[in-house]
Amino acid sequence: MASQGSQGHNHQQGESSDQTITVKEVELVRVVVSRAGLAVSAEWAIHPQLKQDLPPNEWKEVADLMGKVTNLVGSRFKRVLAEVEPDPPGNA
Repeated sequence: MASQGSQGHNHQQGESSDQTITVKEVELVRVVVSRAGLAVSAEWAIHPQLKQDLPPNEWKEVADLMGKVTNLVGSRFKRVLAEVEPDPPGNA
């Protein structure tokens, strides 16, 4: 969960060419699913400022929900992976 929020800038044109609207993008929540061989792991991260801004009861609720999200995404990834790359038959 050691993730920092990434920040970037997008520039969009307004109605006239003299107007530029700057939109700041900040990554608030991230879910990453990775694999090493047959092992699948899923992790989540939240922007540090968002974590600080949440009261303890809301932080617990977010942590519980993100745990469920991570389990769902990881399970789905593992299921799809098993369909695409089934285990080869072993030698006895």
